[in-house]
Amino acid sequence: MKLRAYLDIETTGLSRHFSDITVIGIAIEENRHLQVHQLLEDTLTDKALVSTLKQADHIYTYNGSRFDLPFIRAKFGINLAKEFRHTDLMYNCWDNNLKGGLKAVEQLLYIERKLKGIDGFMAVQLWRDYKNNNDKDALKTLLEYNREDILNLTILRKKLKVI
Repeated sequence: MKLRAYLDIETTGLSRHFSDITVIGIAIEENRHLQVHQLLEDTLTDKALVSTLKQADHIYTYNGSRFDLPFIRAKFGINLAKEFRHTDLMYNCWDNNLKGGLKAVEQLLYIERKLKGIDGFMAVQLWRDYKNNNDKDALKTLLEYNREDILNLTILRKKLKVI
């Protein structure tokens, strides 16, 4: 059985040439069950990424065509867009006149988020706090933020009625 995968990355910055990936979050959907995987530090490898996605045949992202997938390709040499069917839900949002980043679209569609006020810039700061100060709470918050991103992609896909 082929499954859906929802993918979102966290990074140390916007440049795929000068920044690093800190977390790859993947939710694998099988029927109505979601299994969340978060790759970081020792598990943040090309082998772990391929292994996590091996059951999936379709990947969903938000702005993944311009950010997540090119970043992964630059860092790991893996062209996920070639290996899997890929739907960037941002373009489906645009087709429905829903503009802005994921958080803005979530608000327009009344998709709840537990962590308020955290964005990509704050995610970079959380990673720095964890790495520089061994702040485990910062890492916990970063992972929860990433988890909400990928879980909300599943809700977004359903609200947009994307197959």
